[in-house]
Amino acid sequence: MAENIVEFRHITKRFPGIVANDDVSLSVKEGEIFAVLGENGAGKSTLVSMLFGMYEPDEGEIYVRGRLEHINSPRYAGSIGIGMVHQHFRLVSNYTVAENIVLGLEPVSKIFGIFPYVNIKKANHDIAELSERYGLKVNPTDVIENLNVATQQRVEILKMLYREAEILIFDEPTAVLTPQEIESFLKIVKGLRDGGKTIILITHKLREIKAVADRCAIMNRGKLIDVLDVETSSTDDMARMMVGRDVSFKTERKPAKFGDVILDVENLTVRNRAGFEAVKSVSFQIHAGEVFAVAGVSGNGQNELADSIAGLVMPSGGTVKLNGHDITRSSVREHLTAGVAYIPEDRHNVGLVLDFTLRDNFPLRQYYTGKFSSNGIISKSEFESYGEKLAEAYDIRSGQGGSTITREMSGGNQQKAIIARELDMKTPLIIFMQPTRGLDAGAVMNIHRHITAERDRGAAVLLISLDLDEIMDCADTIAVIYNGSISKISPASEISTDEIGLYMMGVKTA
Repeated sequence: MAENIVEFRHITKRFPGIVANDDVSLSVKEGEIFAVLGENGAGKSTLVSMLFGMYEPDEGEIYVRGRLEHINSPRYAGSIGIGMVHQHFRLVSNYTVAENIVLGLEPVSKIFGIFPYVNIKKANHDIAELSERYGLKVNPTDVIENLNVATQQRVEILKMLYREAEILIFDEPTAVLTPQEIESFLKIVKGLRDGGKTIILITHKLREIKAVADRCAIMNRGKLIDVLDVETSSTDDMARMMVGRDVSFKTERKPAKFGDVILDVENLTVRNRAGFEAVKSVSFQIHAGEVFAVAGVSGNGQNELADSIAGLVMPSGGTVKLNGHDITRSSVREHLTAGVAYIPEDRHNVGLVLDFTLRDNFPLRQYYTGKFSSNGIISKSEFESYGEKLAEAYDIRSGQGGSTITREMSGGNQQKAIIARELDMKTPLIIFMQPTRGLDAGAVMNIHRHITAERDRGAAVLLISLDLDEIMDCADTIAVIYNGSISKISPASEISTDEIGLYMMGVKTA
């Protein structure tokens, strides 16, 4: 039987107003794929982050290979063979693949035996050899900014392997991959395990856990509920233990009843910050009572498309009409008063004021209306009662209730706060940009039910997501965006996930 390579013994970690980990003890065996499951705020990311040195426990001990370790930094974690691939990659975009991988451990040679220099030729050779050995095909001389997301992920994995990491941590590794890329990634993970590596996997995708994991830990509100053998446990059992109730993985949806055209986008062209056309002459319509979903690999113009329709970015060409009125060049507030709600992808820089309390973030879009102010004086009592209502309705958890500084909340609960604020306005058009990224299974299904409820009340819903399961669960109509252009529009019932994946990669065109 394999020995324990990592042991958490009675780990407790506190943040203001909340116990993130409450006396957690578990062990990871050498050479296994170990998954960590839990709702947002359950403490799974905090626990694993302590193994990588991003936090230190308030109580308890961490043993690695049977030795008590005080892991006080990622650098120290790396020195004892622990590596981590974060959900948002940490690469230098204008460096090559090899330069990113060897950064900090560059091979140094000397001219005339005296003058040191970085031997980039040796670095390229070493990386090519390493990528071949682990089946992670990359070109060492390619520049990161020119690579797709799946290849960048391979670079992150190679960074760990180059540093001879034996314990590999993956945080939501498939969030931005196509179905074909996910299948390839899961094969890579199995290959790493078969090569003797130990894998710790944080993911909300139960199907992927069933596909690759050996065991999984279930956490709820900071406590370890159980450690399950994946082969003998169903996804229903895992989800039930995770959220404390039965979870349906399919949203109940009545047949769509399309009404009038709410959003009419015609020949829309949008330039990105660098001045290049990120959205290229895109046209589509969304009716009342319709969920129109846009699928695509990250970086194909989705952000610019959503921001321009919401009024955050001015298009360079084309028109956006809402209920027949041209709002193309209207301000953000004019978009709001016309009836546009927006859940942005960037929750920190666009969706929230992180140093405001949760209570003060909720009315940000309506604070100037009669609902919250009179003669220019804001009603704090209305802020409080409104915040309590939304927090309860959307199960938003925070250590100090409405007084919690938003920055101190988990990412999933920050996202739920934005969704609560935008949906409560009952606008005719709602734009969802990656609405469930980072949310647990129970929260995801709640958001999907809210999307369906908005559609059923007659709203036009624009859903932009990298998660094809989400798109297939929610959409009435699916558009695929590739390189800034719409390559396919189809009723959801007439297109498969595999076909969508081919359009997403540009392999297939309409």
